[in-house]
Amino acid sequence: MPDLTALAAEHLAAARTDPHGRSAQLVVHDGELRQTVIALVAGARLGEHASPPAASLQALQGHVRVEVDGDVQRDVAADELWELTHERHSVLALADSVLLLTTVTSVATGSHG
Repeated sequence: MPDLTALAAEHLAAARTDPHGRSAQLVVHDGELRQTVIALVAGARLGEHASPPAASLQALQGHVRVEVDGDVQRDVAADELWELTHERHSVLALADSVLLLTTVTSVATGSHG
């Protein structure tokens, strides 16, 4: 079982020495479910990207901003959980931050007959 406090400290330290100001590790991978710890130093950005079919973002530490087309979609601060937008978006760290990203990479669409 991952120790999120230890992972947060480890990845924030790594992000502080990374040229792009970030560090991440996949900590849970079960079928379509994935959970990733992401650390970003203040000012670091995850460039615009598409969302998987379902995703949530929990701020373990710090404060980030989710933007769609350069406009603020939502600010997420420590201890907050937010269901991510299905639009292409970027993430900007407003402070040194550690996030837990939970994604579902596909959604079963079965026919009933």
